[in-house]
Amino acid sequence: MKITIKDIAREMNTAYSTVSRALNNKPGISEAKRQEILLKAKEMGYEPNLVARQLRSGGSKTIGLIVPRINRVFFSNVIHGVETEAKAKGYSVIICQSNETEEEETDCIRTLLTNNVAGILMSHSKKTEKPGIHDEILERKMPFVMFDRIFPEMLINKVFNDNFNGAYALTKHLIDQGYSKIVHFAGPLTTNIYRERKEGYKKAMLDNNLPIFPGSIAEHVITKESGYTATEKLLESKQSFDAIFAASDFSALGAMLKLQESGVDIPGQVGVAGYANEPFTELLHLTSVDQHSTEIGRSAARLLFEEINENGAKHMKKEVVIKTELIIRESTNKKMSHEI
Repeated sequence: MKITIKDIAREMNTAYSTVSRALNNKPGISEAKRQEILLKAKEMGYEPNLVARQLRSGGSKTIGLIVPRINRVFFSNVIHGVETEAKAKGYSVIICQSNETEEEETDCIRTLLTNNVAGILMSHSKKTEKPGIHDEILERKMPFVMFDRIFPEMLINKVFNDNFNGAYALTKHLIDQGYSKIVHFAGPLTTNIYRERKEGYKKAMLDNNLPIFPGSIAEHVITKESGYTATEKLLESKQSFDAIFAASDFSALGAMLKLQESGVDIPGQVGVAGYANEPFTELLHLTSVDQHSTEIGRSAARLLFEEINENGAKHMKKEVVIKTELIIRESTNKKMSHEI
């Protein structure tokens, strides 16, 4: 049976408030009496309720982390980065996943607010188009940092990739390899990261005087299945293209599967590139963009703890931009394939 403060008070024939003051190191009690109560509590096997103590003191040693999906390498690496920083600070992490829905994201936020966490880190779901319950986090003056998928209009701390320049560099690489009819498989453009990747692609095409034809950009293509289907439609439409830049490695995988099934040579006839540098890209020799996701997690956590130390009163408005890295592999190495 768990020993409570009331049990100690009853055993010592003293007031509940006296025992509470002793155990919580509060004034209004002599040092001798405090030591007597502490000794009795130890003898009886009393264990403090840390959650209740944190709720009373407002000093929670737990932070909340909301991700769209845990089973994505990008977010797994972010979680690793966050937990590394949290452990060093003596904090634990409650991890929630929205499963890419606004409803579950709202539930996650409510759960964390109810549990009085010290702060919240979050990357919003692809279905969440604008702030909602997120404003309540600010109203409560709770430290709040968004990473990767952010709301640009919210004046809070943010950590994100340089998606525009990552996409620009990848598109420019394709152009340098001799590809000129490049199509882009975009994600939902209500999400900042996919808008930025599309704009990087468009700017590189414009800077190199290459046209973007109707049908050159397909939206909501970020899964293996949608990449396969979008490529199938391209082939059936007889649209002329010689490269695919997919905003997701998974849709790039789907594109490669359909092209190979159709007897299209990669990279000789069509180059394929993705984004995120998922582990399978190395096995497929797929060109991609590394986002340095572990560093995103660490940077986001560092910003959160900086805000926690400021008591979350002013909500800092720092933006940390993590540079991307172009990883070139055989799927776009057209010049080398010609030489061989």
